Amino acid sequence: MTMKRVFTGSPFEEKIGYCRAVVAGGFVHVAGTVGQGDDVVEQCKAALTTISNALTEAGSDLSKTVRVTYYLPDAAEFEPCWPVLREAFGANPPAATMIEANLIDPKFRIEIEVTALAG
Repeated sequence: MTMKRVFTGSPFEEKIGYCRAVVAGGFVHVAGTVGQGDDVVEQCKAALTTISNALTEAGSDLSKTVRVTYYLPDAAEFEPCWPVLREAFGANPPAATMIEANLIDPKFRIEIEVTALAG
């Protein structure tokens, strides 16, 4: 099986030993992604931009997303993100799960992980 790895240059890729995305078996698997911003909505938008860029580099895009998982330390902060997510996925909504969990740093309010069709 051929695999392609997508790196963004984040220092954590080297420190932790991962890449932003892996293309394998007809899918693009994008690692959990956080974004910078002052609130959960800004962070959500930033994370989606990083994810979208990784998908593009992998030869895919958000419209081909088949599964998305959202991780938030406070489930009550999920609803303000809904309009951003609806805009991002548009007429191609993926299967989705939201999990309340601690993230790597308390400043992060949302982490997003996607799987999309390759090509």
